[in-house]
Amino acid sequence: MLARSPWRGARWLVLAPHPDDETLGAGALIHHAAARNRLGGVVFLTDGSGSHPQGTPYLRAVRRREARRALGLLTEWPVPIDWLGWADGNPSHEASTAFGRSARRLGTMIRNRRIDALAVSDPGDRHCDHVAAFQLALAARVQSRRALQIFTYSVWHDLACRGTRFATPTMPSGVRRRALSAHRSQLTPSMGEGFRLPDSMRRMAPADQLIAVDWPR
Repeated sequence: MLARSPWRGARWLVLAPHPDDETLGAGALIHHAAARNRLGGVVFLTDGSGSHPQGTPYLRAVRRREARRALGLLTEWPVPIDWLGWADGNPSHEASTAFGRSARRLGTMIRNRRIDALAVSDPGDRHCDHVAAFQLALAARVQSRRALQIFTYSVWHDLACRGTRFATPTMPSGVRRRALSAHRSQLTPSMGEGFRLPDSMRRMAPADQLIAVDWPR
């Protein structure tokens, strides 16, 4: 259990590839860390606007609004939200200027907010943005110059990173479900033709499963 681990009092940052990944993969972590004033923020790699055909009106603003509402349903405490502005489905290469700029920005957040643990999508999800988010977390750890522990969470597939598995405490019944319902563009035809979250993904466990990457060393 995470509550009995060395990170039971850690200050957390959550890095999500798209809006709704924060709820699906790290909702319980966000809920409990925020309640203990141990959540340094949630950072979104993209705004998720690739979920619908190019040119869908107002989609970027809609998805950002949905993310803010979902976080407000996961916790009653204010959550700092940051957007890195990457293109959905077209991540920056590790050697690119844009990747380096984001790594430095994220590293500065980690250092200034005194983050001890960063939760990010597991590369076993095999989505290009989920893999890129994990790579960015590794680069940001170097930039932060802190003894940062990286944890991964799964959205689409089982956790693939090597390390030690921890479970968060459970969250109250229905909280995660209500938060997911805020992402209406991903659940209904409200924005027209586009991605729909499969029904099987909407049945979420009350706790998150996390991997402390390469721990113990």
